Amino acid sequence: MKTVKARIKFKVGGGAATPAPPVGSSLGQHQVNIMDFCKKFNALTANRKGELVPVKVTIYTDKSFDIFIQTPLTTDLIKQKAGITKGSARPNDTKVGEISWADIETIAKIKMPDLNANDIEQAKKIIAGSARSIGLKVV
Repeated sequence: MKTVKARIKFKVGGGAATPAPPVGSSLGQHQVNIMDFCKKFNALTANRKGELVPVKVTIYTDKSFDIFIQTPLTTDLIKQKAGITKGSARPNDTKVGEISWADIETIAKIKMPDLNANDIEQAKKIIAGSARSIGLKVV
């Protein structure tokens, strides 16, 4: 059984990890082989190029590590489905578009492993709240 030294979370472009920040500065302080991480991460996320990928890294005392790739960011999925590039600066006053419940259900199914929900109905409520918070009307 390995002893955990640290757990780190950050977001980096799919298939585009380099020793530059945030990867290098996060892992370097724990003496992890950064190039080894970059090669493994880029291999795991080659099919997600151009997408911001949330990743959790568990670092052990022997300087080895485990990579956990998470589902895409909720707001990115919502913006993609709604066809918008940016959310509203004032979501209560200014709406930037609409999103259907069918689209919300699709996103909820994708995000289900990362959400704190027992069933798809609860997951849909979480996603709908995120959509409202960036200025979308749920129809």
